[in-house]
Amino acid sequence: MANVVVVGAQWGDEGKGKIVDWLSERADVIARFQGGHNAGHTLVIGGEVFKLNALPSGVVRGGKLSVIGNGVVLDPWHLVKEIAAIREQGVEITPETLMVAENTPLILPFHGELDRAREAQNSVARIGTTGRGIGPCYEDKVGRRVIRVADLGDNDTLELRVDRALVHHNALRAGLGLDPINRDALLESLRAIAPEILQYAAPVWKAMNEARRAGKRILFEGAQGSLLDADFGTYPYVTSSNVIAGQAATGTGMGPGAIDFVLGIVKAYTTRVGEGPFPTELHDDDGQRLGERGREFGTVTGRKRRCGWFDAVLVRQTCAISGVNGIALTKLDVLDGFETLRICTGYEIDGETYDYLPTAAAVQAKVRPVYEEMPGWQESTAGARSWADLPAEAIKYVRRIEELIQCPVAMLSTSPERDDTILVTDPFED
Repeated sequence: MANVVVVGAQWGDEGKGKIVDWLSERADVIARFQGGHNAGHTLVIGGEVFKLNALPSGVVRGGKLSVIGNGVVLDPWHLVKEIAAIREQGVEITPETLMVAENTPLILPFHGELDRAREAQNSVARIGTTGRGIGPCYEDKVGRRVIRVADLGDNDTLELRVDRALVHHNALRAGLGLDPINRDALLESLRAIAPEILQYAAPVWKAMNEARRAGKRILFEGAQGSLLDADFGTYPYVTSSNVIAGQAATGTGMGPGAIDFVLGIVKAYTTRVGEGPFPTELHDDDGQRLGERGREFGTVTGRKRRCGWFDAVLVRQTCAISGVNGIALTKLDVLDGFETLRICTGYEIDGETYDYLPTAAAVQAKVRPVYEEMPGWQESTAGARSWADLPAEAIKYVRRIEELIQCPVAMLSTSPERDDTILVTDPFED
């Protein structure tokens, strides 16, 4: 039985929540391996909407173990609120169903304050962060001054970690015109939240490896999208962690041999939130139509997403970097009714043709998409659950995408409802 990694293969918002929920029915363990609560997953189950940020999508399924791995940065106060909100919707969350890695870094209030202050004062090039402190927390992790979940269990260690962090942060805050951090108030709030978090704390690496030896099916859930990866994304307009499939191993404490199938989630068109390059972005009626039909507003921020045609160059690139075995193509129904569809098949830069996106920002700014046109379809694909339910032109569109990205479609999603899915290849049985 295979263990599956789910990654977004564009700029995020590809519909990972629904796909992970769909797959979680077949999994025993669902693990988040990177990112923070800036990532929003929306699940629609039996007509009820669940909005998740920090919690793995598997929490809404009974009998599963949900795991927050060490590759995640965790806001403890947000986690407690999110658990309470999900419980109000009738979902039971206990230490038997949720596990948090002991070495998970904690996002503290001053991380968010620093994040927002920097963005507000950055007149050179705004990154477009959510202001939730994810980036500054990852900085502290690398700088060896972060507070981790296990530190909440010992007051002396906690004070030492806090003092180390404040030496750095108070100097930064002075330069930004912010008041010093109130040490006593911070410690008091951490001591108060500690019991709420520590009840879920565990050596995740050990539990995950034991689950694998026991033959359990593990689903690794990523956040954001591969084009926001700190190394391979459109830097500096990226997130602060590695998003690609390889992070699933280091973000949970498992070896890369534990990964059997990588499923890339791909939207049938392209969207992006925030700043940064976007070769196929549309500023016309077609772009407006994609945004309205696709309800393209961020789950976390409510920000309107930028919309454009499908970019096969970028998806082929991200599939290669993550070693994607198959894609889950989502939101095909948003394209219903278009007379003509366009797919980006290459880039033109200073008269030369490229089959990939170059790294240099100055070169990226010169990219002009090369399009191929295909006929659209007037019939509805919404709710289709088999190939026979799809118009011939829709099938041709999907097949052409497979050819261009050099990767097969494993799943096809035709609505937010989990059962409106066409399964071509079951990743757990591949």
